[in-house]
Amino acid sequence: MSYKVVVLPGDGTGPEVMAEGLRVLDAVTEPLGLAFDLEEIECGGRYYLENGRQSDWPEGSEEKCRDADLILLGAVGWPDPDGTGPLTMKDGNMAGWSPVIGNRTKLDLYANIRPVKLYPGVKNRIHGELRRVWEPSKVDMVFFRENTEGLYSAAGGTLRPGGVPKCAVDTRIITREGSERIIRAAFEHCRRRKKGAPVDGKMRLTAIVKDNVLEGCRMFRDIFFEVGSEYPDIEQETAIVDAFTQWLIQKPEWYDVCVTTNMFGDIVTDLASVLQGGMGMAVGANVGDDHGMFEPIHGSAPKYTGKDCVNPIAMILTVKEGLEWLAHRNDSDPALLKAADAIEQAVLEVLDRGAPLTYDLVGSENAAKCSEVGQAIADAARARVLPAPSA
Repeated sequence: MSYKVVVLPGDGTGPEVMAEGLRVLDAVTEPLGLAFDLEEIECGGRYYLENGRQSDWPEGSEEKCRDADLILLGAVGWPDPDGTGPLTMKDGNMAGWSPVIGNRTKLDLYANIRPVKLYPGVKNRIHGELRRVWEPSKVDMVFFRENTEGLYSAAGGTLRPGGVPKCAVDTRIITREGSERIIRAAFEHCRRRKKGAPVDGKMRLTAIVKDNVLEGCRMFRDIFFEVGSEYPDIEQETAIVDAFTQWLIQKPEWYDVCVTTNMFGDIVTDLASVLQGGMGMAVGANVGDDHGMFEPIHGSAPKYTGKDCVNPIAMILTVKEGLEWLAHRNDSDPALLKAADAIEQAVLEVLDRGAPLTYDLVGSENAAKCSEVGQAIADAARARVLPAPSA
């Protein structure tokens, strides 16, 4: 069977990390008899500039994403040439909106799933330094972020009397349907995961809200406990978002699975990435009932473009997550599951070896190139799926 994969490299360092993700994918493909039909689509801010500011991806891209078995995204975002900030399009959306927010909404990718796991051999980034504060086993949680509404629902606008911006309004939309399905998805994942929180092994779902102030959060909280009545085996709690940020840093071992609204989820998972070694290790999955798009959660980092220095591991683990998702949609395809496992084990092998790794993990003096890390992981992954030599 051949799987159709749309590849969206994007801007800045997106194409660089994507190249390493595809290198690792290619390493496990042939030995396992897997076939992937890859179609690369240019997209993002640079594409917008280079093509006359008409669109941030080619015509027909939306349909190609809809028809794909799997979508892989690098990163989007490019500075405006006038130096005022990120490049935006004529409609006011960022250049890169179509492959990211557009796909999330039009393909109904309502669950943004972000695992936060500190792998052995990786130090966290507290104080911006490489420090060992916790044992790796104490950081192992998963965030479920609602992905199609909230402050990203494009409800609002700017009043410009005389062409001068005078008032800007962003309206947060929280619906029963949107809340219920992300909450249910989080409960189901918590039950399948079975790990429980590192501190006590209990399956625990934490809803992150601001229910002491916001009406939308009160409804989200009430729906959380309504759905939770169907899962008596899972411990259930709420946490006010501002307090949660300190608890996340103080006692990450308490958390198993967390669920929250769109903007809160975006913010707290960036903070949580510090616990796992930084953005270079952080993976994001955008999934719905029929489609899946997988991406590292870091940005495009334009200033590092072409320097071959950024960490490709988030992108490589993104490929691993995509393969697992695709496997479970295809009768737990053993070849896909073996490929995913080989990729994760290869990452662990290189981390355990301590080299080659990029500057964010080992500091500038010992840093390897992005491509060197990708090649090392690809070699390790290939070795894990090749047939054992005959005696």
